[in-house]
Amino acid sequence: MDEPTITIGILVWDGVELLDFAGPYEVFTAASELAGRDHPDALPLFHVVTLGKTGHNILTHAGLGVEVDHPLGSHPRIHVLIVPGGNVDEMLADSDVALWVARVAGRSIITASVCTGAFLLAQAGLLDGKRATTHWEDVGDLGSRWPTVSMVKDVRWVDEDSVVTAAGISAGIDMALHLVERLADRELALRTARHMEYDWTERRV
Repeated sequence: MDEPTITIGILVWDGVELLDFAGPYEVFTAASELAGRDHPDALPLFHVVTLGKTGHNILTHAGLGVEVDHPLGSHPRIHVLIVPGGNVDEMLADSDVALWVARVAGRSIITASVCTGAFLLAQAGLLDGKRATTHWEDVGDLGSRWPTVSMVKDVRWVDEDSVVTAAGISAGIDMALHLVERLADRELALRTARHMEYDWTERRV
């Protein structure tokens, strides 16, 4: 990759699950801060931005207001796209969202989902013929709606190279630490988990 800073784009909308995106957001910003301590003269390792349909601020499922950095029609190049879950029905009903996810995924290094965000990846055709996971309550539903997807239960995340899916809510933190390991190294991922005082669960396929 030519760019020295890896841009992490996190899709958000009204009804998004708070920890689905806030967990990975914290992981990547903490990892970048730790990397910066080691190399104070280097550019940031990660740059994390939020992306929304209109660019207007949104309300999470828990009621917290979140500032959106960029609308879907105007944003920097995204190297890693993260699609969280939550109330996804409205997003699934918007065909433009699926087209945007597919387009960004085609130019990104990794596209990842947390929880029911996997439904948006499936609708965009990114999970066809691949293994995937989602929240344990939704594994059966996703598998029945998209039978070409091979659903995996009882794991924290599934890595299919360019597409990574995580189970429910807090599993997004475990997956994000895994992505730090992939994009940087294992030592930084372990240091990030320790910095966050988080017990990293590496139950994955």
